[in-house]
Amino acid sequence: MELTTVPIEKDEAVSVILGQSHFIKTVEDVHEAMVNAVPGIKFGLAFCEASGDRLVRVSGTDDGLQALAARNALAVGAGHSFVLLLGEGVYPINVLNAVKMVPEVCRLYCATANPVEVVVAATSQGRGIMGVVDGASPLGVESAEHVAARKELLRTIGYKL
Repeated sequence: MELTTVPIEKDEAVSVILGQSHFIKTVEDVHEAMVNAVPGIKFGLAFCEASGDRLVRVSGTDDGLQALAARNALAVGAGHSFVLLLGEGVYPINVLNAVKMVPEVCRLYCATANPVEVVVAATSQGRGIMGVVDGASPLGVESAEHVAARKELLRTIGYKL
């Protein structure tokens, strides 16, 4: 077995949800979940088939994000994995429950706007996702001032009253 890391290629304003699913129907069902969760959403989705034609299946509402999702899915190359890229202004918190409710979705590895590296294992059978590195390591523990700033930010952006 060989372990490697694959960076997810994306702009800073783009968020990524990386997951595992089990059926070709994933592409249509995740697409439907996205457009129902956020009207007018811009996203790109790519799903790696693990059998049959073993193609990267692609969908979305933004051509650029679809192409980028396909490149990332090919780079990861893990069967039944999917890469969902969310356009600027759409955050994972806006769609995460919708993705989780798709019957084919087995697990989510991350949902973030941070830089992401995917830890991939390669065997004679194929490739699989072992985990992810999401962002950077902590630099310390928050102070009272940090707590106040965090709470203020959540209220400013409308996530808390």
